[in-house]
Amino acid sequence: MKRLILATRNAGKITELHAILADAGLDLDLVGADAYPDIPDVKETGVTFAENALLKAHALAQATGLPAIADDSGLCVEVLGGAPGIFSARWSGTHGDDRANLNLLLAQLGDIAAPHRTAHFACAAALALPDGTERVVEGRLTGTLRHTPSGTNGFGYDPILQPEGETRTCAELTPAEKNAISHRGKAFRALVPVVRELVG
Repeated sequence: MKRLILATRNAGKITELHAILADAGLDLDLVGADAYPDIPDVKETGVTFAENALLKAHALAQATGLPAIADDSGLCVEVLGGAPGIFSARWSGTHGDDRANLNLLLAQLGDIAAPHRTAHFACAAALALPDGTERVVEGRLTGTLRHTPSGTNGFGYDPILQPEGETRTCAELTPAEKNAISHRGKAFRALVPVVRELVG
Protein backbone atom coordinates (compact mmCIF):
# COMPACT_ATOMS: atom_id res chain seq x y z
CA MET A 1 0.00 0.00 0.00
CA LYS A 2 1.42 3.39 -1.00
CA ARG A 3 1.78 6.02 1.69
CA LEU A 4 0.55 9.57 1.19
CA ILE A 5 1.02 12.36 3.71
CA LEU A 6 -1.40 15.20 4.37
CA ALA A 7 0.17 18.44 5.60
CA THR A 8 -2.04 18.88 8.63
CA ARG A 9 -2.24 17.94 12.25
CA ASN A 10 -6.05 18.20 12.04
CA ALA A 11 -7.54 14.71 12.44
CA GLY A 12 -10.81 15.88 10.87
CA LYS A 13 -9.09 16.80 7.61
CA ILE A 14 -7.29 13.46 7.52
CA THR A 15 -10.57 11.59 8.06
CA GLU A 16 -12.31 13.66 5.37
CA LEU A 17 -9.59 13.09 2.75
CA HIS A 18 -9.32 9.39 3.62
CA ALA A 19 -13.09 8.99 3.06
CA ILE A 20 -12.92 10.82 -0.28
CA LEU A 21 -9.99 8.70 -1.50
CA ALA A 22 -11.66 5.48 -0.30
CA ASP A 23 -14.95 6.43 -2.01
CA ALA A 24 -12.94 6.84 -5.22
CA GLY A 25 -11.49 3.34 -4.83
CA LEU A 26 -7.98 4.50 -3.93
CA ASP A 27 -6.45 2.31 -1.25
CA LEU A 28 -3.67 4.45 0.21
CA ASP A 29 -2.05 4.69 3.61
CA LEU A 30 -2.90 8.31 4.44
CA VAL A 31 -1.09 9.86 7.40
CA GLY A 32 -0.97 13.35 8.84
CA ALA A 33 2.02 15.52 9.66
CA ASP A 34 1.91 14.20 13.24
CA ALA A 35 3.43 10.96 11.90
CA TYR A 36 6.61 13.02 11.37
CA PRO A 37 6.82 15.20 14.51
CA ASP A 38 10.36 16.43 13.79
CA ILE A 39 9.24 18.28 10.67
CA PRO A 40 8.51 21.93 11.50
CA ASP A 41 5.40 23.73 10.31
CA VAL A 42 5.87 25.64 7.06
CA LYS A 43 5.52 29.41 7.02
CA GLU A 44 2.69 30.47 4.73
CA THR A 45 4.45 33.23 2.80
CA GLY A 46 2.46 32.91 -0.42
CA VAL A 47 0.03 35.57 -1.59
CA THR A 48 -2.63 33.11 -2.77
CA PHE A 49 -4.23 29.98 -1.40
CA ALA A 50 -2.56 27.97 -4.18
CA GLU A 51 0.91 29.31 -3.37
CA ASN A 52 0.53 28.47 0.33
CA ALA A 53 -0.78 24.97 -0.43
CA LEU A 54 2.17 24.33 -2.75
CA LEU A 55 4.69 25.62 -0.20
CA LYS A 56 3.38 23.18 2.40
CA ALA A 57 3.07 20.22 0.01
CA HIS A 58 6.59 20.65 -1.41
CA ALA A 59 8.16 21.07 2.03
CA LEU A 60 6.55 17.88 3.31
CA ALA A 61 7.33 15.88 0.15
CA GLN A 62 10.98 16.91 0.36
CA ALA A 63 11.24 16.23 4.10
CA THR A 64 9.59 12.79 3.99
CA GLY A 65 10.29 11.49 0.48
CA LEU A 66 6.54 10.82 0.15
CA PRO A 67 3.82 12.27 -2.05
CA ALA A 68 2.26 15.09 -0.03
CA ILE A 69 -1.09 16.84 -0.10
CA ALA A 70 -1.64 20.25 1.45
CA ASP A 71 -4.46 22.71 1.38
CA ASP A 72 -4.95 26.34 2.20
CA SER A 73 -8.35 27.88 2.57
CA GLY A 74 -10.19 30.88 3.85
CA LEU A 75 -13.13 33.21 3.60
CA CYS A 76 -13.29 35.88 0.90
CA VAL A 77 -15.82 38.67 1.50
CA GLU A 78 -16.82 40.65 -1.57
CA VAL A 79 -17.48 43.99 0.15
CA LEU A 80 -14.07 43.73 1.86
CA GLY A 81 -12.26 43.26 -1.45
CA GLY A 82 -11.72 39.54 -0.85
CA ALA A 83 -10.48 39.88 2.73
CA PRO A 84 -9.77 38.17 5.04
CA GLY A 85 -8.63 35.73 2.31
CA ILE A 86 -5.28 34.08 3.06
CA PHE A 87 -5.31 35.80 6.45
CA SER A 88 -8.60 34.18 7.56
CA ALA A 89 -7.09 32.07 10.36
CA ARG A 90 -5.24 35.06 11.81
CA TRP A 91 -7.60 37.92 10.90
CA SER A 92 -7.74 39.21 14.48
CA GLY A 93 -3.97 38.94 14.89
CA THR A 94 -3.87 35.60 16.70
CA HIS A 95 -3.65 32.47 14.56
CA GLY A 96 -6.53 30.07 15.12
CA ASP A 97 -8.64 32.25 17.45
CA ASP A 98 -11.94 31.48 15.72
CA ARG A 99 -14.12 33.56 18.06
CA ALA A 100 -11.91 36.67 17.80
CA ASN A 101 -11.66 36.34 14.01
CA LEU A 102 -15.44 35.95 13.69
CA ASN A 103 -16.18 38.88 16.02
CA LEU A 104 -13.77 41.18 14.18
CA LEU A 105 -15.29 40.28 10.81
CA LEU A 106 -18.83 40.88 12.07
CA ALA A 107 -17.76 44.25 13.49
CA GLN A 108 -16.18 45.20 10.15
CA LEU A 109 -19.35 44.28 8.29
CA GLY A 110 -21.54 46.20 10.75
CA ASP A 111 -25.04 46.81 9.42
CA ILE A 112 -24.28 46.07 5.77
CA ALA A 113 -27.47 44.61 4.30
CA ALA A 114 -27.73 40.95 3.23
CA PRO A 115 -27.54 41.57 -0.54
CA HIS A 116 -24.08 43.06 -0.01
CA ARG A 117 -22.83 40.37 2.39
CA THR A 118 -21.85 37.85 -0.29
CA ALA A 119 -18.78 35.76 0.38
CA HIS A 120 -17.20 32.45 -0.45
CA PHE A 121 -15.00 29.90 1.20
CA ALA A 122 -12.09 29.05 -1.10
CA CYS A 123 -9.74 26.09 -0.90
CA ALA A 124 -6.66 25.23 -2.92
CA ALA A 125 -5.46 21.63 -2.60
CA ALA A 126 -1.99 20.74 -3.85
CA LEU A 127 -0.23 17.45 -4.48
CA ALA A 128 3.57 17.50 -4.61
CA LEU A 129 5.89 14.59 -5.30
CA PRO A 130 9.46 14.33 -4.01
CA ASP A 131 10.73 14.83 -7.60
CA GLY A 132 9.11 18.29 -7.74
CA THR A 133 6.01 17.34 -9.74
CA GLU A 134 3.05 19.40 -8.56
CA ARG A 135 -0.64 19.92 -9.24
CA VAL A 136 -3.15 22.31 -7.67
CA VAL A 137 -6.95 22.24 -7.77
CA GLU A 138 -9.50 24.55 -6.19
CA GLY A 139 -12.93 24.39 -4.65
CA ARG A 140 -15.40 27.10 -3.65
CA LEU A 141 -18.55 27.43 -1.55
CA THR A 142 -20.52 30.64 -2.13
CA GLY A 143 -23.08 32.15 0.21
CA THR A 144 -24.20 35.09 2.31
CA LEU A 145 -22.86 36.17 5.70
CA ARG A 146 -25.39 36.35 8.50
CA HIS A 147 -25.41 39.16 11.07
CA THR A 148 -25.20 36.74 14.01
CA PRO A 149 -23.56 33.32 14.39
CA SER A 150 -25.76 30.23 14.39
CA GLY A 151 -24.91 26.55 14.84
CA THR A 152 -22.31 24.54 16.71
CA ASN A 153 -20.83 22.27 14.04
CA GLY A 154 -17.71 23.11 12.09
CA PHE A 155 -15.23 25.83 12.96
CA GLY A 156 -13.91 29.20 11.83
CA TYR A 157 -16.48 31.25 9.97
CA ASP A 158 -18.95 28.34 9.56
CA PRO A 159 -21.48 29.89 12.00
CA ILE A 160 -22.08 32.92 9.75
CA LEU A 161 -21.86 31.62 6.16
CA GLN A 162 -25.22 30.53 4.77
CA PRO A 163 -24.53 28.63 1.53
CA GLU A 164 -26.51 29.51 -1.60
CA GLY A 165 -29.76 27.55 -1.66
CA GLU A 166 -29.59 26.78 2.07
CA THR A 167 -31.57 28.17 4.99
CA ARG A 168 -28.93 27.08 7.51
CA THR A 169 -25.36 28.16 8.12
CA CYS A 170 -22.45 25.79 7.54
CA ALA A 171 -22.32 25.31 11.32
CA GLU A 172 -25.94 24.11 11.32
CA LEU A 173 -25.30 21.45 8.68
CA THR A 174 -24.32 17.93 9.66
CA PRO A 175 -20.69 17.07 8.88
CA ALA A 176 -21.86 14.88 5.98
CA GLU A 177 -24.04 17.67 4.56
CA LYS A 178 -21.22 20.18 4.86
CA ASN A 179 -18.60 17.87 3.32
CA ALA A 180 -20.88 17.26 0.33
CA ILE A 181 -20.87 20.97 -0.58
CA SER A 182 -17.80 22.40 1.14
CA HIS A 183 -14.94 24.14 -0.60
CA ARG A 184 -12.48 21.67 0.92
CA GLY A 185 -14.60 18.67 -0.08
CA LYS A 186 -14.83 20.00 -3.64
CA ALA A 187 -11.08 20.60 -3.83
CA PHE A 188 -10.19 17.20 -2.37
CA ARG A 189 -12.62 15.46 -4.77
CA ALA A 190 -11.07 17.37 -7.69
CA LEU A 191 -7.67 16.10 -6.52
CA VAL A 192 -8.71 12.42 -6.76
CA PRO A 193 -7.91 12.00 -10.49
CA VAL A 194 -4.56 13.72 -9.92
CA VAL A 195 -3.71 11.34 -7.06
CA ARG A 196 -4.81 8.39 -9.20
CA GLU A 197 -2.57 9.57 -12.07
CA LEU A 198 0.53 10.52 -10.09
CA VAL A 199 0.44 8.25 -7.03
CA GLY A 200 -1.65 5.26 -8.07
